[in-house]
Amino acid sequence: MAIRILTDSSAEFSQEELKQTNIWCVPITVIFGERAFLDGEELSKEVFYNRLLEQKDFPKTSQPSPEQFLRYFEEAKAAGDSVIAILLSSALSGTVQSAYLAREMCDYDKIYIVDSFSATGGIRILVEEAIRLRDQGNSAQAIVKTIESLRHRICIFAGLDTLEYLYKGGRLSRTQAIAGSLAKVKPIITVTQEGLVAVCGKAIGGKKAVSFLVQKTAEHPIDFEYPVYYVYSYDAQNCRLLQKKMESESIWPNLSANQILNIGPTIGTHIGTGAFGIIYIKKE
Repeated sequence: MAIRILTDSSAEFSQEELKQTNIWCVPITVIFGERAFLDGEELSKEVFYNRLLEQKDFPKTSQPSPEQFLRYFEEAKAAGDSVIAILLSSALSGTVQSAYLAREMCDYDKIYIVDSFSATGGIRILVEEAIRLRDQGNSAQAIVKTIESLRHRICIFAGLDTLEYLYKGGRLSRTQAIAGSLAKVKPIITVTQEGLVAVCGKAIGGKKAVSFLVQKTAEHPIDFEYPVYYVYSYDAQNCRLLQKKMESESIWPNLSANQILNIGPTIGTHIGTGAFGIIYIKKE
């Protein structure tokens, strides 16, 4: 029987990539005012950021319903397939909880739910590793064990233009948001091993933020056996500066397989435009 891999739209897979890799994706809902859109299906990145720049109201996100997961779980159950669901951090979204509820509704013991404790490219790295292990013929249990051991090695470091979106979305306290609100200050955030967003520094201007991020990767060395992702929201200028700086460092000789990701609506809702960063697996 087959192993089906499922994720959510925050993992930043395009519709074409989902088809190519044969994985399932449950969309998270993005809400502008009274209008709701399914991330990746009804709302493209371009349209999302245009709306974000044009509208004064902050968008919101809403976790998938259990029924959205149940449809895939029932399909796998009917075929006798296993499902490995690798999902957005439970500390940032109720997506994992919806998946657990759907598993109870399905009453099928071949459904494995993995809390990534991560977001965006961090989830993507875990999903890509699960795909690789699946295609090598590993069992579902073996894949889950590997992914659960890798998830705490994910590093996310990013510079933001503002913390206001994270505050409005309830992901940071008002005190943390105020600390990063000074003019020209780029707050630097990370995602902790518990899957929470935390401020880990600040820099004056984009170039100093780039240098700060390079310093963080030196403190937490990259394991080059896994993909490295540069990420940005809407404006890629600082992201490309970061990429250039990283690749100019002699201690980073092996970044030819890196990729640049434009962050989609789910995460973009909480960080706004102008964010940029790097996501990777650190060495043990």
